Amino acid sequence: MNAPAGRIVPDDKRAAIVAALAEKPDGVLEAVASAQQVPMRAVFEALAPGEAVAVAGTLFEDVWNDLTGWGTIMFIVHTADGVFETKGALPPGTMGRGYFNIHGDSPIGGHLRAERCAAIYFVDRLFFGRRSCSLQFVNGEGEVMFKVFVGRDDKREMLSAQLAQYEALRERLGAA
Repeated sequence: MNAPAGRIVPDDKRAAIVAALAEKPDGVLEAVASAQQVPMRAVFEALAPGEAVAVAGTLFEDVWNDLTGWGTIMFIVHTADGVFETKGALPPGTMGRGYFNIHGDSPIGGHLRAERCAAIYFVDRLFFGRRSCSLQFVNGEGEVMFKVFVGRDDKREMLSAQLAQYEALRERLGAA
């Protein structure tokens, strides 16, 4: 089951996004979205084939449950006002009172409006010269709710076990 299909921006705007990505292929995607005045989903759709694989947001709980077995990841919330990064294991969560509630022995906790997740993008691309792999949870407005990145070791290399888990999940869900 793939995420909603179809372009969300006109072809001329998409061409401008593609040009911006070509100019700085390993730059910050939020900068492209901001400069082009488009939601992040439009930037994901303009990435090269394979760099962004979308699955339906209805898979939120399935994806989250898989992520709880990955160990320490980087959890990021990127807004116009800042980039908030937290390292930790994702604790399990349950639905209740309109939220996906996450609690556990981790610095990552809180309450997410999982029903607002329209798509989850597996983003695999260079970021400032290094391969970077993340899952980016996107709402109905096409904006990123939060991101989960494959962790890195002390030499800044992606953790091989997590990378294998990322690739296996992408293959399993992306092919559905």
